[in-house]
Amino acid sequence: METQEHLNHLSEIRALMERSSRCLSLSGLSGVAAGLIAILCGSYVWWYLGKGYFVSPVEVSNCFLALPVDSNIFRHVVLVAALTLVLAVGAAFFFTLKNSKKKNLKIWDASTKYFLINLFLPLLAGGVFCLALVYHGELYLLASSTLVFYGLALLNASRYTHREIRYLGISEVGLGLISLFFIGYGILFWMLGFGILHMIYGLMMYQKHEKN
Repeated sequence: METQEHLNHLSEIRALMERSSRCLSLSGLSGVAAGLIAILCGSYVWWYLGKGYFVSPVEVSNCFLALPVDSNIFRHVVLVAALTLVLAVGAAFFFTLKNSKKKNLKIWDASTKYFLINLFLPLLAGGVFCLALVYHGELYLLASSTLVFYGLALLNASRYTHREIRYLGISEVGLGLISLFFIGYGILFWMLGFGILHMIYGLMMYQKHEKN
């Protein structure tokens, strides 16, 4: 009987330590929202580069690769990418703040700080790498590179939040590596990684950690 009580106490202590070391306010709905935003913005770029017509991913890719870095079309695409990032981050903050209030959790604590530090260090390295690709005109590697570095960032930060983030990171890295062998379909892999995978894992997190 005493042994069982000790085991129960140890389980409670372990649960408390895990909660204190993990950013548990992260909302699965933020992933769903980010996925929808990525699909909408990716579809818009596909439409825009295709001049309003339904064209193949290879044709879109070839059109994008033929663009000079200083062209108006290229700058428009970069602006859409920046808008996608801002909207996705905004959605993540909104749903995470809402989830933290619902669970009476602090949105900023030591675990959140470590999560963001471990997330943004690989993202910063990936951002510099992608800028170098643009500088050298190697635009065909952008989609694959963003997927791989984003996946590595999630893997690096996953120890400080829900375990599903680790599996999302592995999936993003794997998808990015596969896309290296299908260069002309980069936009589809990008929407699959940042869109569909985000939505799948976001729903999994919501069902497991948030839905009552």
